[in-house]
Amino acid sequence: MSTPVRVMLVEDSLVVRQLLAHIVSRDPRLALVAAVDSGEEALREIHRIQPDVISMDIRLPGIDGLETTRRIMAERPTPIVVVADAIEDSSLKISMNALRAGALSVVEKPVGTGHRAYEAIADQICTQLRIMSQVPVIRRRPIGAERLARSVAPREDFRGAIPATQAPSVLAVAASTGGPPAFAKLLGALPADFPLPVLLVQHMGAAFMEGFADWLNGVVPLTVVIAAEGVRPLPGHVYVAPGDRHLTLGPGGLLTLLDEPPVGGQRPSATTLFRSVARHAGPRGLGVLLTGMGEDGAAGLLDMHLAGAATIAEHESSAVVYGMPAAAVRLKAAGSVLPLDLIAPRILRAAQPGLSA
Repeated sequence: MSTPVRVMLVEDSLVVRQLLAHIVSRDPRLALVAAVDSGEEALREIHRIQPDVISMDIRLPGIDGLETTRRIMAERPTPIVVVADAIEDSSLKISMNALRAGALSVVEKPVGTGHRAYEAIADQICTQLRIMSQVPVIRRRPIGAERLARSVAPREDFRGAIPATQAPSVLAVAASTGGPPAFAKLLGALPADFPLPVLLVQHMGAAFMEGFADWLNGVVPLTVVIAAEGVRPLPGHVYVAPGDRHLTLGPGGLLTLLDEPPVGGQRPSATTLFRSVARHAGPRGLGVLLTGMGEDGAAGLLDMHLAGAATIAEHESSAVVYGMPAAAVRLKAAGSVLPLDLIAPRILRAAQPGLSA
């Protein structure tokens, strides 16, 4: 039997802390090694306890969860799962900034054992703690800086050029683990007058999608909204797939939302989005697959590539988790493989008529 994952809980509410402890303790694959009520105590104890993963509250007295996350990622990098109240705007904003600071995912705070959603939320918390404990994390200095790239491969390894076919009419982007900070960096490098609409899939709990879109809207020049049925996407706008529905490009270039079953365990699915862009935009599509666990998006990116669209996968040197882009590379679905900071310049060259890509 494998060694249980060592979990530290950081939560100031005694009731919630006891509930989280109960949830963690009932899973034989997890071992609760500490439960503390402040960021200060977490920072004091982490070197002694050496947990495999941390469940982090955001609304803490004294040093809040965002600053605690920053300090942990600078002093002793450890996978962090943010546990947040999905209905509080302030908590959502802090949670998204914690993801940007190095936390890996965000899940809903647990509800009481008598609540009908208890089992589903408890299972999600345990699943995220187990999965994220396996993600390699890196030291981040200075505190609050963007994620440092691992040793960057020589420039000649960043292969592929966007084919000079038809100018793209739509940009489709997708990510999972590590996606929020990656999207902030990528879309933050595009101007407000970017000439294409952007369709975006991020794997995240449905309760957090509106908060994610609002946060992203505040950190990038483009206008970011939750996608709606039948909307004609506009240049310079980002349309985020709503929680638990597939986002697709439909006939006539209108957005369509689907309640169809998950694809590869995901809804919204990157593959579903990319396949719809391949079908309705053909060579005028531009697809980008960023960091994430699993293989969602790879098969759809291949469809776009075969339809003559320009396709880009994030390079291993910058991906928080090299799962989804690696799957695309294995399928030969990516026309270009680039580290995150080189993707926006490549997109801008492809989107601007008359410029070489």
